[in-house]
Amino acid sequence: MLGPKELYRSFRERIFDAIDAEAITTLSKEELNSQLTQAINLLTEQDNVPMPTSLRNDYVKMMYDELRGLGPIQSLIEDDSISDIMINGPQAVFIERNGLVEKSPITFIDNEQLLTIAKRIAAKVGRRVDESVPLCDARLMDGSRVNIVLPPIAIDGASISIRKFKKKSIGFGDLIEFGAMSPEVAKLMVIASRCRLNIVISGGTGSGKTTMMNALSQYISERERIVTIEDAAELRLQQPHIVRLETRTAGIEGTGEINQRNLVINALRMRPDRIIIGECRGSEAFEMLQAMNTGHDGSMTTLHANNPRDAISRIESMVMMATASLPLEAIRRTVVSAVDVIIQISRLHDGSRKVMSISEVIGMEGQNVVMEEIFRFEHQGLSSKGKVLGDFVTAGLMERSALYEKARYFGLEKELNSIFSGVTA
Repeated sequence: MLGPKELYRSFRERIFDAIDAEAITTLSKEELNSQLTQAINLLTEQDNVPMPTSLRNDYVKMMYDELRGLGPIQSLIEDDSISDIMINGPQAVFIERNGLVEKSPITFIDNEQLLTIAKRIAAKVGRRVDESVPLCDARLMDGSRVNIVLPPIAIDGASISIRKFKKKSIGFGDLIEFGAMSPEVAKLMVIASRCRLNIVISGGTGSGKTTMMNALSQYISERERIVTIEDAAELRLQQPHIVRLETRTAGIEGTGEINQRNLVINALRMRPDRIIIGECRGSEAFEMLQAMNTGHDGSMTTLHANNPRDAISRIESMVMMATASLPLEAIRRTVVSAVDVIIQISRLHDGSRKVMSISEVIGMEGQNVVMEEIFRFEHQGLSSKGKVLGDFVTAGLMERSALYEKARYFGLEKELNSIFSGVTA
């Protein structure tokens, strides 16, 4: 007698062979569930297989998820406690919950089923993924970010990485509650956003850069026109006057690609007050700096770097991708005049995310960029439960601080001074 998995595989194959693919799209959820239930009841009678009602309902849900949703991982998508889903082939599904990675008991029937789900994800956002185009960045309908790698690039079967989109927008109040920052750090960031400082958010993969940018964007005036540029649209801004742009990969003929640099150049012609780039990773950094230097104050971007000093170096390297003719000193002067604040975020070994440093770019001394650390997280050991302990400390603002000058211009000088009145290093 077949076990539950083998029986499901047998029923699935026979039902999917008989089902009309075009009819699936026209049926409501209730109608499709009803037809699947009837089909399973018919097969159990034909094969004379005793089956409890609960197992029949499970089979119906699994088949429905495969036809309309994302198959075996649909339940993981619906679980709000899971932040990341990592599929390393049909038999290895890992999840991240509360900052820690664990293996999920969920598996795919075979690599073919996994490939079908991968192609469906890409097709829904107008992208293509197959053996000829084995790499793809996409997103789910809710904004969750997806990366797909197919064989022969992925040796052990198709690999899908899903960074889930939070249904509830996370603000600074939530981040303070999580321990990611102190109230003083949050207040400083709010002032920096309201004062239209140019902000770079730096950190590693999964450190919370996009979450931080979404939180910062909540303090942008509703009177400002914002243009966002992303590889896969995941920013969720609440302002009414916003234009969202997304890159496009090349078609089958190898033409029609629209990259982030093209979009930044075009955005400059769209009369934006602020330009927000989801992540700088290439030559678009040059145009981003030009935008920051030409009246688009308050622009923001994220990038991958381990500390603020590395973030400056990364920007320099990305500018060199765009133009090899500029000398390094000229690039550094452009960076210094464009970037005001660098926020460094890290995911620590206990799974928590924290703002490790907020640094202001002051200027240049000789050929070196001068930065002043406003706040930093000072590590003080571990709790009995293995949680990282520490405090956010500051030495205050320098007299030549651009943040202080902007705060005075926007009438936020008192609020800024109140941050440092009771907090010292």
